[in-house]
Order: sequence, then structure tokens, then C-alpha cells
Amino acid sequence: MSAAATRRLTTAQALVRFLAAQYTERDGARHRLIAGTWGIFGHGNVAGIGQALVEYGHAMPYHQGRNEQAMVHAAVGHARQLNRLSAQAVTTSIGPGATNLVTGAALATINRLPVLLLPGDYFASHAADPLLQQLEHPVEADVSVNDTLRPVSRYFDRVTRPDALIASALQAMRVLSDPAETGAVTLALPQDVQAEAYDWPEEFFADRVWRVRRPSHDPVELAEAVRAVRAAERPLIVAGGGVHHSEAEEALKAFVDATGIPVASTQAGKGSLRHAHPADLGGIGHTGTAVGDDLARTADLVIGVGTRYSDFTTASGTLFRHPDVRFLNLNVTAFDAHKLAARTLVCDARTGLTLLTDALAGHRVAPSYEAEYRAGKERWERVVEAALTADDDNAAPTQTQVLGALDAVVGDEDVVINAAGSLPGDLHKLWRARSPRQYHLEYGYSCMGYEIPAALGVQQAAPGTPVWALVGDGTYLMNPTEIVTAVQENLPVKLVVVQNHGYASIGGLSESVGAERFGTAYRHRAADGTFTGAPLPVDLAANAASLGMEVLRAKTVRELREALTAARAATRPVCVHVETDPAATAPGAEAWWDVPVAEVSARPAAVDARARYERAVADRRRHL
Repeated sequence: MSAAATRRLTTAQALVRFLAAQYTERDGARHRLIAGTWGIFGHGNVAGIGQALVEYGHAMPYHQGRNEQAMVHAAVGHARQLNRLSAQAVTTSIGPGATNLVTGAALATINRLPVLLLPGDYFASHAADPLLQQLEHPVEADVSVNDTLRPVSRYFDRVTRPDALIASALQAMRVLSDPAETGAVTLALPQDVQAEAYDWPEEFFADRVWRVRRPSHDPVELAEAVRAVRAAERPLIVAGGGVHHSEAEEALKAFVDATGIPVASTQAGKGSLRHAHPADLGGIGHTGTAVGDDLARTADLVIGVGTRYSDFTTASGTLFRHPDVRFLNLNVTAFDAHKLAARTLVCDARTGLTLLTDALAGHRVAPSYEAEYRAGKERWERVVEAALTADDDNAAPTQTQVLGALDAVVGDEDVVINAAGSLPGDLHKLWRARSPRQYHLEYGYSCMGYEIPAALGVQQAAPGTPVWALVGDGTYLMNPTEIVTAVQENLPVKLVVVQNHGYASIGGLSESVGAERFGTAYRHRAADGTFTGAPLPVDLAANAASLGMEVLRAKTVRELREALTAARAATRPVCVHVETDPAATAPGAEAWWDVPVAEVSARPAAVDARARYERAVADRRRHL
């Protein structure tokens, strides 16, 4: 019997070659599991992973980033655009390069989105010890800064010898491709092990297909779910990001068309129904619509589909007020399905919705209920139209009028990306999503600085698609570096910078909780020590231009429309800069959000805020 064939490669070369041969498959469609690798090189990965990417550059595309956190955001944007069927890897050196991954990893795991992290690590042999940037721990010699990635990773391993990579790499692929387990996956790579050679079995490099499962149902759970829906008089669907991840939009539409049950969406689930559908109520929760939240308060059955019920969705436990309200959660993970003491249907969203539609044949909500929510939707549409429409085309636009101008320019295929600041609330209430992928809000971590790099990842995943990154000045200043990457790769992302001189969202929140907008304005320090002087002379448009972007400045509503139209037609990266009228034109919050207020204070603003807080918190309910 002949010996099994082997190939002598370094650990890093073997890993890159292995990753290039991994695929996912769902519903007969195949994707590269690891479609490319983002990297910034230092002494911890340049001679290992860096050399391996040179060796196998024909098989593994490389993308040059400027900031490690931003590279993770780009990979996350890519994965979300492709419904988690394809991911990207991110390689860094040891030390600050590795710890810069933590924020991006937390974002990926919280949002249930796959990304593979490959940070360098100390010498496994401890031959050079301590080396540059190594953390020394006096009683745990195997600890490194990479251990900060453990709590934010769905799988973590430190590969301390070459042959250990085989089992670890297979486990990493399993988690990345599992719809119930996915998130950030970290393989910490000691730099001496990266460069060490080993005789690898050829089977390790064979093409391998990871089938992305659509887990089916438990018959008892399905029967109980059907009984719950049939017994409900005022059911409401809460559509979460799992609808998109499962590509269950058509199944949701079929279920709604058959039963007449209305749909309100989380930030991640918006677009699950096209905005024009009569049963689409828009957003739910603290930043939801009036019609969505009104129905939530009176719903006797809340059907959660692919949602994890964040505090924004539940209005911190105050939204669902029907005395007999019950929950039915359809989710691919039992962890999320069991929230709010719900009846559960643990299975794939598309599979579960199809099963429910078939089992409920002939069942429909009362005509009076349909008439009620349709009338509420029409009333809310008038509110939306008033917020988005400008009376004077020659005036500076408000922030909501910026969204109105963009709404008039985009097509169904465009993708609009946002994550933090005051824009998420305005978008959740007012944006009229026309397709499943158009509305791309990262609100699980609400991470400032996500938008620009995520736009790059989306653009890579969907070439030819107009991709818009909407940012305020605060977010822009957090993380504009990947503009350089967009220019380098000629990724024609469209950046809309809304200049409002500070942290508008937190400023408003600060005022509402008695903190008096302290530290939220971008202004010079006044004589009394507060930041209430003149606005800082920061020119973000000039900054974007200095990084290589074409820049279009808009001062009026008319100029804004013209600039957005030109930006959409552009074939290179372009920035539209607009300074907005600070007047508040967005509808107020339709539901509460719990941000604890100082229980004692000598300042009247805090005393008044505490009184309002105590009235609101009294409505909180634990659903048992």
C-alpha cells in the first residue's frame, strides 16, 4: 500500500491554500466561502500570511486596508450583502493590529455575520520572548492580546503547531457556514508557526463544500404555532434580519398575502416586505412608525421571525401592552426563539413560513383589522411625505429632506448603508425600502465608522450596484480611512456626508435625560469652559477630496438633488457634502427607550428628566 500523498508547505501557505478551496452551497447555488483576504502587514504576519498570499495570490484575492477595524467592517458588509453565504478573512500583525479587530469582531458576532480573523501572535516556542508588542502576563504565559477576541468570537483557537491547523481550520469553516452559530471566528497564529513547514495531506486542499442548512421543524411546535395563530385576533409579525439571511422575503409575502397579518420590521429586517405592500407598517419600537407601534401595543400575538428582540424593538419592555399578549418566535436558533417566554418554532425562516402558510390555508384575520392597519399606514404616509418634502428648493435642507432627495434618486437595486447617529432613527421611520437589500442598517452594535468600509464590502459583493454610505460629521471623523482604499480599487461608492457640527443623536438624548447636551457639539470652548463657542472650522469635503474622492458640495435642496443624481451616475468614488438646517423635522419617538437617569441631582434638568423616567419605567413588563 502506497503512502498517502502529502505536500510540504508552511502553515500559512497551507491555510491560504485551504481557504481558497472552501465553498458554501444552499438551494443549489455555490459561493466561495472565503472570497478574499483583507490585510495590513507587520512583523507578526508579513513573513507568514503575507508571504503565503504572494505564493497563492492567483487563488486568494488580497485587499489592502488602512485600519484593522475598518477591514472587519468591510468583510461584514460583504457577508451581509451575500446573505452570509460568503465571507472574507482579515489578517493583522500582533499587538495593536490584533486588538483593533475587537470592535469589528463584536459587531460581526452581535449581528450574526461571518468573518474570519487571522491575527499574528507570540512565538509558540517562546524562543524570542518577550518580542515587540507582546503582552506579558506574570502567571499565564499562554495569554496574549488576542485573548481579547475570545468573548466576541463564536470560535477561537490558537494554532500552536502546524498539524493543529487541520482540525482548527475545519471547525472554523463549520462555524462560519452554520446559520445558527455564525459570527466572528478567530484563528490566532503564532508567527513562528506561520513560517514552519509541514507535510500536509493532499486531502486537506481538496475542494470542500459546506452546505448551509435549512433546518426544518418539530411537528409538535408547528401544530402549537398554528393553533396560536388561529386563536389570535390581533396578530402582528416582527420581521428581523433572519428573514433576509434566509432569503425568506417571498415566503413572508406569501404568508402575509394568505393571512392578512401585518408586518413591522426591526432595523435589520426592514425591507422584508416592499414598502408599497399594504401590510408593511415600517419600523417597530423606539424608532418605529406610529402605525407599527400602535398595533404592537394592542397585539395579542407577536410573531417574531428571525429577530433577537433588542431593547429598541421592545421599547425596553414597554411596547407590547395587551394584557394577554403572547409570543411565537420562528428562529433558526433556540437561543433567540425562546426569548420573551415564547412558543417556539425553531427552524429556518423560509422553511417555517412556508410550513405555516400551508398549515393555515383558509385562515385570515378579520376584515376590520385589515382596514384598521391599512388606514393607519395611510395616515403615516402623510407624515412621511411631509418630513421628506422641501417647501423651498433654495433653502438649506433638513436631515429628513436629505433622505427625501435621496429617495427620489435611488433605484430598487441601490443599497443605502448607515449605522449610528441620528440617521438610523430617521431612516427606520421614514425610509421607503423597495427591495430586500436596499436598506442596510448595522444597528446591532450601532458602530460609528462602519458605513464607509462596509460600503466597500458591499460594492465588492455586488459590482455594478449603486452603494451609498450615509454619515454624519461625527461618524466621518471616526473612520474615513477606507476612502483611500475605495480610490485605490476604484470602487465607485457614493458617500453622503451630513454636516451638523456634532453628535446630533446623542445631543438630543443628552437633553432628554438631563445631561444638557454636555460634550456633544463640535464647537470651540467658550469662556465659561463649555463647548458653546463658534462651530469648529472643519472642512470634511476638503478632507475627502484630499483622500482622492471627487467631491460635490450642495448648499440647497436643489443643489443636493443635482449632486445626488450626478453621484449615482459616477463611475469612481464620489462624496456629496451637505450642511443641513438643524431644525428638527423628523417625527418624534413613538415608543420609549430606557436610558437610566440620575436618581439625585441639584440641576433642574436632571430632576425633571428623572420624573419623566419614573413615569415611563412604570410601564415596563416582564413577559412570562
